[in-house]
Amino acid sequence: MSINPKPIRILSVDDHPLLREGIAALVNAECDMKLVAEASNGNEAIEQFRLHRPDVTLMDLQMPGLNGIEAIIGIRTEFHNARIIVLTTYTGDVQVLRALKAGARGYILKAHVRRELLDTIRAVHAGQKRIPPEVAAELAEHAIEDELSLRELDVLRLIATGNANKEIAGQLAIAEDTVKSHVTNILAKLGANDRTHAVTIGLKRGIIEL
Repeated sequence: MSINPKPIRILSVDDHPLLREGIAALVNAECDMKLVAEASNGNEAIEQFRLHRPDVTLMDLQMPGLNGIEAIIGIRTEFHNARIIVLTTYTGDVQVLRALKAGARGYILKAHVRRELLDTIRAVHAGQKRIPPEVAAELAEHAIEDELSLRELDVLRLIATGNANKEIAGQLAIAEDTVKSHVTNILAKLGANDRTHAVTIGLKRGIIEL
């Protein structure tokens, strides 16, 4: 008499109900998987993880309140073996790196959920890591670049919200010449032509968020 193995128990975290419904339909149609809980933000994700101890967690990154990366850190601080797959619209290498450093074991672009979700869940449950080729390529492309310093990040965020150098200097309580120096460094590190291009690159790569 064959004994059916226990299904992979899954927690789905996303602030869009329609996406959660789509994931529930995909998962519950499989005989080796079961959706045991859902959450719409990072705080709920941690609570539901504590309650249900799922085998695999599907985690959105951009959510109100506690975001996905903070939730991954929160869960993995308590449960070191938590297996978490990030579901996101972002291919930006900085977002990917943050998620992987936080402990994510898989990364799926939302556009590819239907095609890749089930195989990725099984792979991560089996102890493997899964990163899509286009995301891995983005990571490799920027692997040897200098990271922006915390102060440079502050300056880039203020540029992104439309501040001129003089306004940035006032808000950060530094000299305008120092701001100009930071801008020069930012353009060099990001390979940007000008301030607007630097902001575009920063947003695309997930270095800053608006």
